[in-house]
Amino acid sequence: MIAKQSSIRTRDRDSIIQSLRAGVTPKAGIQHIQVGRANEIKALDRDIDRIRQGGSAFRLIIGEYGSGKTFFLNVVRTIALEKKLVSVNADLSPDRRLQASGGQARNLYSELMRNLGTRTRPQGNALTSVVERFVSHARQEAEKTGASVSSLIHDRLSSLAEHVGGYDFAKVIEAYWNGHENNDEDLKSNAIRWLRAEYSTKTDARKTLDVRTIISDSSFYDSLKLMSLLVRQAGYDGLLVILDEMVNLYKLRNTQARTSNYEQILRILNDCLQGNAEHLGFLLGGTPEFLLDSRRGLYSYEALRSRLEENPFKKGDIVDYYSPSLHLANLTPEELYILLKNIRRVFASGDETKYLVPDEALEAFLNHCNKKIGSDYFQTPRNTIKAFTGMLSIIEQNKGIAWTDLIDSVEIPEDKPSDMPDEEDLDGDLTTFTL
Repeated sequence: MIAKQSSIRTRDRDSIIQSLRAGVTPKAGIQHIQVGRANEIKALDRDIDRIRQGGSAFRLIIGEYGSGKTFFLNVVRTIALEKKLVSVNADLSPDRRLQASGGQARNLYSELMRNLGTRTRPQGNALTSVVERFVSHARQEAEKTGASVSSLIHDRLSSLAEHVGGYDFAKVIEAYWNGHENNDEDLKSNAIRWLRAEYSTKTDARKTLDVRTIISDSSFYDSLKLMSLLVRQAGYDGLLVILDEMVNLYKLRNTQARTSNYEQILRILNDCLQGNAEHLGFLLGGTPEFLLDSRRGLYSYEALRSRLEENPFKKGDIVDYYSPSLHLANLTPEELYILLKNIRRVFASGDETKYLVPDEALEAFLNHCNKKIGSDYFQTPRNTIKAFTGMLSIIEQNKGIAWTDLIDSVEIPEDKPSDMPDEEDLDGDLTTFTL
């Protein structure tokens, strides 16, 4: 009798398969398919430890379309949550930017807060639980010291009030506490709405919470720094901010809009590298063009270029894992083979007696990929994974079909983004492109 491996929950199995078939990163069960990137993960794990110890971190995660940037960011996010950090993550888009004047930065902040996750609530929507934990910690300390809960909360929030925008931020947290004490659900709800940047006018905020400001485009970064202080007060070890699809800044038509966003990146980078941010880290995922293009990318902004240029001693196979910009190494054919084995195992819910195809099918599939698109099949493996997942789905649903009947008919298009503009179109309206 063949010993069974640890099983995979049906919910995780189905979520992983659906995500891989669509070419997107699974939100659950990511540990079942993780492979490779050991050195990169070790480098980011070191960054996480620095954040926990009161420092800061800034990394650009650079890779081609389909190379696994989003997957890698999710793996790092999982590690951060396990190490008692709070994470917020969002994709940039035409209506979500770092710097704007039409609400796009506030939209990005709102999306980050909606996706706020903790170890016990990794899927997001954990902002309320973080604020509740802050209140609970104050109550526990009050019971030990004999002080009043209100005075302890006021003392803890006074440290927030010393920062830019901190007075009203602290006042909103105190309003949540008052709603908690008086069973005023409307007051608690309004406080959470304010913290999520869901107030669009100062008039409404003053009417419901008696504060004079709101989280707006101009306070995006300062509000994130205040949130990092709050999660520390709530007993967590820091805040990790993950922003993906940074290429949307590269696509901005307006030069001034691009420059303003790059200036915001420079401000964040300087704060993190100079130690002006505490218990706070940033991971920004983008393509090589977003970083290296001297006309529209980060390298078009000289102050960023001087800070992000590669180490001149990095040549050939020499890698600098301490650089602010981390270029993801290609998966090796061996690592991709292990990845396909992991996907096969997911289809079987972890039971190797239920594998849909044997090992030789994996080898034949990779050989087919190599003949079809050459070495790109492991440099940008997304379409290869989609095709393999599709093949296993067909075999699972049609018991009479053998894998040998399908291999030669598998079509694997080369992974080139159709939404990237041609060189002659670079001054056109790029805000219509989506990822």
